[in-house]
Amino acid sequence: MAKSLLLVGVGGQGIILVSKILSEGLLEEGYDVKMSEIHGMAQRGGSVTTQIKFGDKVYSPTINIGEADVLVSFEKLEAVRYISQLKKGGTLIVNEEEMWPLPVLAGLEKYPEGIMEELKAKVENVISINARTIAEELGEPRSQNIVMLGLIVKALGLENIDWVSKIKKFLPERVHEVNIKAFERGLNS
Repeated sequence: MAKSLLLVGVGGQGIILVSKILSEGLLEEGYDVKMSEIHGMAQRGGSVTTQIKFGDKVYSPTINIGEADVLVSFEKLEAVRYISQLKKGGTLIVNEEEMWPLPVLAGLEKYPEGIMEELKAKVENVISINARTIAEELGEPRSQNIVMLGLIVKALGLENIDWVSKIKKFLPERVHEVNIKAFERGLNS
């Protein structure tokens, strides 16, 4: 039986990188893996989504409304936007970071309050983390996506895969050490 993951966030958060690392690890573990990505206006802070399905045999990466086993949101407002994709009994993994959209930055709108409470009222299985704070503690704010990777791996029970080698494969050598620490922090959260 296939498992489906929907990863959502804002352009620049490293969602596609995390999806590629996940897909690579799952492939090497022997799973059939299909992945698709949608960038939209990602370069301007717009939504980015990737869909990953893995299992014995997968025919399409497409995840319809109410079908995602796991919804991973790298920004909490994006979790609200995509919550309908999560199936009943599914798991929601949320980075508590706020990345304000342009109308909020311009003072035309306010960033919604009570997002985490709203999500927890709708979904029974919510795992939340402030990946940015952890990444900043490590001295590399850009590694928050790898903190999220660690949390995803833990939530899916995929710790047996050699994720460190995948991180090293996809990232420049100069950031290996900090990203391995970021992964471990997410894994142990």
